[in-house]
Amino acid sequence: MRNCLFLFVFLFVFSCKNADSREAREPISESETFETVKSKDDLSAISTKDFREFKVLDSKNLSKEEIWADINSQMEDFTEADYKRLEPYILEKDITYLQVNRTRKKFTYVELVKFYLYRIRKFDRENPLSLNSVISINPNVIEEAKACDFDFENDNKRHPIIGMPILLKDNINASGMATTAGAVALKDNRADDAFIVQQLKSKGALILGKANLSEWAYFFCGDCPSGYSAIGGQTLNPYGRRIIDTGGSSSGSGVAASANFAAATIGSETAGSILSPASQNSVVGLKPTIGLVSRSGIVPISSTLDTAGPITRTVMDNALVLDAIVGEDKADSKSSKINWSSTGIYFGGLKQASIKGKRFGAPKRFLEDTLYAKAIDVLKQQGAEIVEIEEEQLGLPNFLNLLNLDMKKDLPSYMENYADKSIALRTIADVMAFNLKDSLKTMPYGQKLFQGIVDDKGDAVYLEQIKDTLRTNGKQYFDRPMDQHKLDGFLSINNSHAAFAAVAEYPALTVPMGYTGEGVPKGLTFIAKGLQEKQLLEWAYVYEQASKARVAPKDYN
Repeated sequence: MRNCLFLFVFLFVFSCKNADSREAREPISESETFETVKSKDDLSAISTKDFREFKVLDSKNLSKEEIWADINSQMEDFTEADYKRLEPYILEKDITYLQVNRTRKKFTYVELVKFYLYRIRKFDRENPLSLNSVISINPNVIEEAKACDFDFENDNKRHPIIGMPILLKDNINASGMATTAGAVALKDNRADDAFIVQQLKSKGALILGKANLSEWAYFFCGDCPSGYSAIGGQTLNPYGRRIIDTGGSSSGSGVAASANFAAATIGSETAGSILSPASQNSVVGLKPTIGLVSRSGIVPISSTLDTAGPITRTVMDNALVLDAIVGEDKADSKSSKINWSSTGIYFGGLKQASIKGKRFGAPKRFLEDTLYAKAIDVLKQQGAEIVEIEEEQLGLPNFLNLLNLDMKKDLPSYMENYADKSIALRTIADVMAFNLKDSLKTMPYGQKLFQGIVDDKGDAVYLEQIKDTLRTNGKQYFDRPMDQHKLDGFLSINNSHAAFAAVAEYPALTVPMGYTGEGVPKGLTFIAKGLQEKQLLEWAYVYEQASKARVAPKDYN
């Protein structure tokens, strides 16, 4: 039966991993049997693969010893007894509760940092429970935590996120660590902070380290599992190592958030790279409106569709992190088009949110999914009105060409403006040639999608035509039923509609809605029109509080 499901998915499903050229969704999920995009393109190269055996588990390019070389000496005074003492105050606690415990002097920010570092070192690599979700540790984070403790004690509490340890997806530049995108070619890419990292630091957040990812944000190999990178190895799902797919490409960010390796994590998405791993790992993931969050200093796929966003264990935490990273970046052309007076504070009043009278569209074909149907009932009990809808018969033609043509120009731009100046590589062809020098270590699954980028001869005029068609189709896919039925939002499963939300440039937020009979996590995904993140957070918060669906992975507590 599992093989039949996979074959059906392989032939018909186009979503995050397909659309974003990256997101793998777990091969045993019921929702993956739904067709989401019809296209004339051959998308098999970027579709979900049913991996049961991996060519590589532990990285051949990075050892646990290397990750901890600069930090172990700073952890010598933190013992198992310290870990056990702090566990009741930190494990599976949200940011607000962590700050309350900090105020009550249950721990300092230094101890909070060391607690998460201890967990990562204990569980993440080279042991029977290893997840391979963390790719590097900030060697300065303990000293930076001391500065946060000083500020806190002197009543300089800049933002609710002060002192909170955050893991970044390793395509986001952060000083003190390489930004590799999981690729050996970028192992020495030491660059200045990305704009969103500057935003986090300005609020007092602590950059704990970097999370593993699907290499090059999963637009590289084609015939490879989600969560694999040459630098980080194979990321594994804490709900079922080597059984349940991690989702991607923000695989490490989703896994690390779920496994309590940080207070929160940051991922990035082109068309499902946050929604997929968040839903697969039973956490909350927000893909913002394109332009709300800066992309400067982030290794790109597509300047048309890329965005960063928060992955957290709770909706409130998601709102807090989003509030910390938004802001106008004049170096980002999409950012300059946002009316910043319309953004506001995302966590204010969230606890008083209501969905009474809100109208949500539910695709009829999803109602056969038992978890989705249960989630619908929860929303109804909270006063929401559910409208069963037939989806628009629209496609996303030439989606793969959009990614090809964008990355062909966007990667050289990143390398020129944001990468370490000592790296001579500039183009996709340069990276491919580098990989061929030692293919077993750099590309065990090949580099088919990179070859497709090089082979794509589309010009700038063609690219603009593709963008226009895709944006029109994406917006109509949601706008038509929303206008016809006077809907406030659209209800999906996992990343099933990630591609349409991506090209429409609409925000989407997924929140845990339970587990299949085989223990596979699933998410209820809310989609709204542009710049309605506040509303998404409110709807998701109400659902989260009413359903209490998340259960932490048992082997990591």
